[in-house]
Amino acid sequence: METWAAVIGFLLVGGLLITISFFVQNALKRREEIRLLGTGQRQHKRNTTVLWGLILLAVAYIGLLRYLHTLTGIHMLDGSIGLALGLYICSHPAANAINMLFFERDRLRQNSSGWSIVRWLALNLLVLLVGWTVIFMGIRRLVDRTA
Repeated sequence: METWAAVIGFLLVGGLLITISFFVQNALKRREEIRLLGTGQRQHKRNTTVLWGLILLAVAYIGLLRYLHTLTGIHMLDGSIGLALGLYICSHPAANAINMLFFERDRLRQNSSGWSIVRWLALNLLVLLVGWTVIFMGIRRLVDRTA
């Protein structure tokens, strides 16, 4: 019974995160002005607000598990939620890294200051580390046999 609850919870949380991400990204795209470069390529703006929001979401999950010891009363479901949330959090720095490596390579060499790149990479690494922590806590909850 707990296994099915964990699978259903994982799918529901994953679907919810994808839906929320879709609506948030569309709202940000409407607000954000996309400037076209001379070659017709899109210039992507680095959005630190999303990364800080992901850190806040991870800290809230970790804090709730730390002080309440459970979110739903079922450790497998708590673990599934943590695993899905951690993977979602880690997906943003991974997407930023791919974007920087493949699509913004020339722009980085030309007009970005060294410290802004260092700060951007440090924030992405911090979000990745926090996401790994959430994944680790989720896996520990998922395989915990003492509950």
